[in-house]
Amino acid sequence: MTPTHIIEKKQAGKALSNKEIEYFIRGYVEGSIPDYQMSAWLMAVYFQGMNVDETVNLTRAMLESGDKVDFSGVPGKRVDKHSTGGVGDKLSLLAAPTAAACGGQIPMISGRGLGHTGGTLDKLESIPGFSVQMTCSQLRDAVLRIGAALAGQNSRLVPADMKIYALRDVTATVKSIPLITASIISKKAAEGIDALVLDVKSGGGAVFRRREKMEELARMLVEVGNDFGIETTALLTNMDQPLGYAVGNWLEVRECVDIMRSGEGAEDLLELNRALAGTMLKMSGITQSIAEGVRRAEQTLVNGDAYAKFREIVVNQGGDPEVIDHPENYPKAKFSQAITANDNGFIHSIKTREAGIISMMLGAGRMKKEDAIDYKAGIVLRRKKGDAVGKGELLAEIYSDSEDELLEAAKRFPEVFTISEAPTQPSPLIYKAIHRLGEESWEAFSRT
Repeated sequence: MTPTHIIEKKQAGKALSNKEIEYFIRGYVEGSIPDYQMSAWLMAVYFQGMNVDETVNLTRAMLESGDKVDFSGVPGKRVDKHSTGGVGDKLSLLAAPTAAACGGQIPMISGRGLGHTGGTLDKLESIPGFSVQMTCSQLRDAVLRIGAALAGQNSRLVPADMKIYALRDVTATVKSIPLITASIISKKAAEGIDALVLDVKSGGGAVFRRREKMEELARMLVEVGNDFGIETTALLTNMDQPLGYAVGNWLEVRECVDIMRSGEGAEDLLELNRALAGTMLKMSGITQSIAEGVRRAEQTLVNGDAYAKFREIVVNQGGDPEVIDHPENYPKAKFSQAITANDNGFIHSIKTREAGIISMMLGAGRMKKEDAIDYKAGIVLRRKKGDAVGKGELLAEIYSDSEDELLEAAKRFPEVFTISEAPTQPSPLIYKAIHRLGEESWEAFSRT
């Protein structure tokens, strides 16, 4: 058995055995298989795919590359949420404290930005002092004491996924259903959770644009998640425009803080937070129904309990609460520019993927895996789909510490918005739910 043989076998479209997958993942983690061979293998999987058994075995090999959080003997159910990624997707920063403030136990292991999509860890690290590095015992202790921990992989916690995740980002192998599934479920199984709510996105800003691919991914995630003993439900959601108004690390944290302090904000963020946190509460047994969970989630955001819990999480993980209490004092980007409309009319569409790429150009994402991030960089939208706009009125503002990148982004930004004469109705935000018992519309599922 050699790395080359395994790569060639997958290139030929043949199924890999459990032993072959274990050998390849273990070798990469230990360093005997270099980046260039793992890159070749990832590309073979990208083009040839994996069946369910291979995906389960890959997930298990990645899970067993490190330690697991042990909640045995602890009352209650641990629950988490995870998104397949999008532009301006900051829901983890809202849903985790919302559910934890209602009594949920949320051990959340997140990832960094992939391609044009942002990463929860990068957003959290924009808070001065915030540490996403936690041992299993630290993560367990935080969940038991304050209800939530927001951490990343490390050398002991799913190290295989940590290495592979960074490589996928720069080898154009992000959009692979088995690789996405193994990455997500290995992290979630390592958390020791009992239930998982997935936000699986399609549309212009998602990993998969077509709804058919989104549903295929959701079914694979639900099947593999349940195979690992995790009750898994996927909500299928629309990513045809950025979520909320901010795109960029600190800008997104600031938007979430403002929402949690006021209870008000972009309606798409509020709606999706109610749905995700409400489903988490039902699946963890805190509420008797999804509808009750949605009501509890909304109350918790409005009454300030979610904000108090988020602040507690920040302090517990070494973050500076001053920037949460007074976000207006956070350092500003050196350069900014207003983007204005060229015509009168209504926002017909937003090229969400292009917005994500422009945010990366400004410094909010990585072009290479070793790139540093400018936490202050990004975009703040001032119009969403369906909004009216007049010629010369503000569409967005862009921010960067690099004047050259800002000017280049400003040249590209007019391509992001399409303005029409007649108003456009946005598509539904949540399409359906997929779970171990079947599939149904969100409207039907939310009444259960």
